[in-house]
Amino acid sequence: MNRSVTLRKWQHSALREFVAKVDREKHIDGGRRDFLAVACPGAGKTTFALTAVRHWLEGRRRPFVVVVPTRHLKVQWASAAEQFGFHLEPDWDGREPVMPSDMHGIVVTYAQVASSAGTLRRLGEHGIVILDEIHHAGAEKTWGEGVEIAFENAAARLLLSGTPFRSDDAPIPFVTYTRGDHGDAVADYEYDYGSALVDGGVVRPVFFPRFDGHMEWIAADGSLREAGFGDELDAEDRSARLRTALSVDGDWLSTVLVKADERLRGIRRQAPDAGGLVIAMDQEHAKGIASLLRRWTGERPVVAVSDEPRASELIARYARSDDAWIVAVRMISEGVDIPRLRVAVHATTTVTPLFFRQAVGRIARWTPGPRSQKAYFFVPDDPRLRHHAATIAEQRRHSIDTRIANGEQRETALDDLSRAVEIEEQPSLFQALSSTALDASGDEAIPGPADDGVDPHEDLIVEMEDLAGHPVDLPPPPALPGHGTDPTAALGDLRSRHARKAELREWNADRVVELVRATGMDHRSVNAELNRRSGVGRVGDADVAALRRRLTTADQWLESFRG
Repeated sequence: MNRSVTLRKWQHSALREFVAKVDREKHIDGGRRDFLAVACPGAGKTTFALTAVRHWLEGRRRPFVVVVPTRHLKVQWASAAEQFGFHLEPDWDGREPVMPSDMHGIVVTYAQVASSAGTLRRLGEHGIVILDEIHHAGAEKTWGEGVEIAFENAAARLLLSGTPFRSDDAPIPFVTYTRGDHGDAVADYEYDYGSALVDGGVVRPVFFPRFDGHMEWIAADGSLREAGFGDELDAEDRSARLRTALSVDGDWLSTVLVKADERLRGIRRQAPDAGGLVIAMDQEHAKGIASLLRRWTGERPVVAVSDEPRASELIARYARSDDAWIVAVRMISEGVDIPRLRVAVHATTTVTPLFFRQAVGRIARWTPGPRSQKAYFFVPDDPRLRHHAATIAEQRRHSIDTRIANGEQRETALDDLSRAVEIEEQPSLFQALSSTALDASGDEAIPGPADDGVDPHEDLIVEMEDLAGHPVDLPPPPALPGHGTDPTAALGDLRSRHARKAELREWNADRVVELVRATGMDHRSVNAELNRRSGVGRVGDADVAALRRRLTTADQWLESFRG
């Protein structure tokens, strides 16, 4: 069990702010209970949040709920919580208004909160809730309403977001704004991309190769249109132009994918497990992109789309592998942690600043080891995306200037880094269909890998000091029933308890199939009889001991037919 954790500078500072502002005992009398932490993707919000919960609980058994945007993130949060001594159930289905007896808490999606708000209100009363990527509560009215109903009576609410956000027509529950229910959200602690770069060893510097082109399409009125990304168009034609560029049937997307793969191959010469991500528009588009990549690379990329039941499993398997490419539809745009990603391609028509920043965050997470970890996000030279990229790049350049002013770089690193920035600052790239990306001088604008596999413009940046230098003692996690008062006994081995329960449920399901064959009864009747004999109410709510007991009962029943 973890009795201490070493925090980065910002995590340590944010933890002190949280402990000072969120009163554990006075919430009923109007004490402070909301804390909004805005930290750039890759900075380590999960570690901060779980450390904060350990301090807030101080070994007491209180309801603990984590709310996330997607199903995949439920498992990711449960796995992360294990490292902090918490057992969280990601498979809670909302039917029972009780916390699983062998778990410290549950992980649910915002959609589940909307459909089970009343149940969660009873279950989470006087406990603590983590609302991850809280801006999602403003994306759909039912989600926001569900969050407000479900957690109105929570004793503490820790709100997390990977990017600053504002409220227009849909204020987000428990968030304070500069102008009532509108204006900018007021964060209790904010840590942006520029600050993370200044600290070093937290996030990677991200560069944005941009591609122009010449697109032709048939408009809705049947007329032939053509334009490049530099042409002024109305909103409808801007969308059509971008969709045309991203078509798998044209040359623009193929050319960009080839360039991105060349960049990734160069990085993999130094970091063999480095990966690339393509964010696609929809399921069919993702499959088309996968075919293009396979044709060029000779390797079959992983395809993860929300309609695929095994999508979370595919993403997890890719994260553990050294496969080069994964193609996804939104599923990896927010929160999903695959630190080895170094190259991404924006091949979706979603162009909101929030989505863009979250997508950039997928390749910005720093990993221990190499001191130089530049990442590349290949984007269409669409004016909207150009603006988003420039905003992030400006933070990067500001951080570079800050580091130079502080004298934190060797002269050789400074020289190489300056050259890298100068290259990106050349005029916007022009990409003709079926041609090479050129800058205004006619030179190739995006350097390919050198013969020795080293990018000639790769910056040395600085040998990053490990700023995870603030050891913090952790109070013990709450003890669970059946494990006495020793918190360490409640933890079991590091294999997650929800994984053991999933395995036992699967074995129970197999036995039911065998019993249906042996008895001639239907599945519903067999399940009901098994529950009666083993004293189990519902399989979905059963703890490990109850599932094992039910499995033994099933085996004994089957044995009676074999005798």
